[in-house]
Amino acid sequence: MNLPALEKFSDHQELTTGGSGRLGEVAMIYLDYNATTPLAPEVVQGIRPYLEEEFGNPSSDYPLGQRAQAAVAQARSRVAALLGAQPQEIVFVSGATEANNWVLKGVAHHRRGRGRHLVTTAIEHPAILQPALFLLEEGWDVTFVKVDGRGLVDPDDIRRAIRPDTILISVMLANNETGAIQPLAEISRVARDHGIPVHTDAAQAVGKIPVDVQALGVDFLTVAGHKLYAPKGIGALYIRSGQSLTPLLHGASQESGRRAGTENVILDVALGLACAVAQTRLPEDMAQLQARRDQLHALLQEGFPSLVLNGPVQERLPNTLNVSFPGLQGSSILAGLPELAASTGAACHGPQVKVSHVLAAMGVPPAVGQGAVRLSVGRFTTAADIDRAAHLLLTRVQDLSAAGK
Repeated sequence: MNLPALEKFSDHQELTTGGSGRLGEVAMIYLDYNATTPLAPEVVQGIRPYLEEEFGNPSSDYPLGQRAQAAVAQARSRVAALLGAQPQEIVFVSGATEANNWVLKGVAHHRRGRGRHLVTTAIEHPAILQPALFLLEEGWDVTFVKVDGRGLVDPDDIRRAIRPDTILISVMLANNETGAIQPLAEISRVARDHGIPVHTDAAQAVGKIPVDVQALGVDFLTVAGHKLYAPKGIGALYIRSGQSLTPLLHGASQESGRRAGTENVILDVALGLACAVAQTRLPEDMAQLQARRDQLHALLQEGFPSLVLNGPVQERLPNTLNVSFPGLQGSSILAGLPELAASTGAACHGPQVKVSHVLAAMGVPPAVGQGAVRLSVGRFTTAADIDRAAHLLLTRVQDLSAAGK
């Protein structure tokens, strides 16, 4: 068993300042798209009928219910199209946390006769790490594979972690803090050589980069609606045809008997619309996101030459910039900028400042990690937003440096 520092999984919280729209009379700059996204206008418009007259239960046989059933089916097809999957391989869930819990616990239960060992990584989201620790307490064995200084997993380390009793490998596609994109296709080939199913938490990746389940070779894939301009409370789990896992929820036969409960037509439609928009806009969005991200990085680097990039230069989400201002604290920087919404890479616990488990796993020194700030741009970020954000951050950093803080 390879067990990382457990307190870092539960203690770290992303500290977010600001909100959306306006803060009092000051226009707010939103650079926390990895935390959540606003709703796409197409989504807002598209769900309106289901908030009003189209309120039917998809299980009902009369026209109102049949229209709801058709709407859910269309939404499922739209999610599948974005992922390169078949509609019957998509199950709607309440979000990424449910999907991740379902895969780890469901596969563990379903395959318990074949083994009791799982492989994941030290940089996963708590929605993976906590279920893994739960299984550990229940008698399963878990290996948490390390990452390099860029936050990337070596497929050979996954290979070395595999045992005869390994029943699942779960590696996130893109890290929520650094944006590091993992070599999932290579990891899947390693797993396939050993007959082990692969799950990926793709919550941060879907809608930002191409995500194709066939190219990735994964058996399970998690989608989170509120990371791609759909509402909170909706997500999807891709389950490759032929793969099985024990349901978390038992009841009626919704979702082909895989997840009981009356379908949330409003949210299902919303996720489908968001996926359709993402599929259409992906090349344009990727180019724009990277341009904004790199513009921000260049401005900050010019004004603060000792700036440190946390994460890989290339193998990274086009919208994510995690940088450290050595000698300062990210929380102090953002605390003085109520007009800027962003996240820190460390959490304050009384007099102590703990670096996130992701940066710690990468070997980022505490003096650097404590000064980390995650800045994530999105579809509605403008070049003017970037210029203003850089000015605010650099002014605040200069003030704190002058004050010795």
